[in-house]
Amino acid sequence: AGPVESKNKAAMSEVVPEPRQKPVIPMKPTGINASLLGYIGIDTIIEQMRKKTMKTGFDFNIMVVGQSGLGKSTLVNTLFKSQVSRKSSGWNREEKIPKTVEIKAIGHVIEEGGVKMKLTVIDTPGFGDQINNENCWEPIEKYINEQYEKFLKEEVNIARKKRIPDTRVHCCLYFISPTGHSLRPLDLEFMKHLSKVVNIIPIIAKADTMTLEEKTEFKQRVRKELEVNGIEFYPQKEFDEDLEDKTENDKIRQESMPFAVVGSDKEYQVNGKRVLGRKTPWGIIEVENLNHCEFALLRDFVIRTHLQDLKEVTHNIHYETYRAKRLNGNGGLPPMTVETEENHESNL
Repeated sequence: AGPVESKNKAAMSEVVPEPRQKPVIPMKPTGINASLLGYIGIDTIIEQMRKKTMKTGFDFNIMVVGQSGLGKSTLVNTLFKSQVSRKSSGWNREEKIPKTVEIKAIGHVIEEGGVKMKLTVIDTPGFGDQINNENCWEPIEKYINEQYEKFLKEEVNIARKKRIPDTRVHCCLYFISPTGHSLRPLDLEFMKHLSKVVNIIPIIAKADTMTLEEKTEFKQRVRKELEVNGIEFYPQKEFDEDLEDKTENDKIRQESMPFAVVGSDKEYQVNGKRVLGRKTPWGIIEVENLNHCEFALLRDFVIRTHLQDLKEVTHNIHYETYRAKRLNGNGGLPPMTVETEENHESNL
């Protein structure tokens, strides 16, 4: 009987599960001594990416919107220190004011320090210049969506290009007239409609027409009006990826936006230095001097710190929203029709 009992006990002990031990939390690695293990070369990944990107170059498409006479072309030329936008000092006798909003895209390749950038400046002459400006943003919205459509059609092709040409608008500089009062209904309507499809950066043009107090007050009023009307401008709060981005962008949103700028492509001698500026009877307004205007802040923001992010938000947010909407409703993309299917079957 003894051996049978011990056998049963052994069987029971097999059935009863052992108490589960808590998983051992691995300790954080305490730094690996590279000199002992030898050099791997992970740090060259950044260099590999840099070389590859340098070969292909960059695309950047910037749109300027605002009434004529606000210095849109001059400002873009000042931004890139090159004649990249049309230059028209007033209308010629032969040249008529456009009756509707036109879209003019001018492409350039600019190079600095071995980095090539294919820059496209999209101008919108005729915007806000009519007596009745109702729905004058529609051609602009249509153009922006057409670029998304073009990219989408290339993307859904069976044999698609290795590198799809990117004509999507990455950034829209919206020029606010320096009235010192409040935003016009046209400004609010444009930004309300377009902020959903493109990155809008509002800027106060020709800021040298206001005193420093007027400028500060006008900036605060514009910010308040945008907030009250629920208009999101770039950088949008919900797209901040981490705390560092949020802190940096909050500062820009609360202090800098909208940038009060002055543009000029003329150089003057100031204290023995050549500076870009505008000559007035009481002195020279230096474009790149932060005490005079916020042009340097705008350029740093658009080119030196946020250019890549502007492109990423365009691709990951605005384009993806458009793409999802189009593909959900069949996307208007030609589906495989019955005729195509029949042809396909007959070929088999």
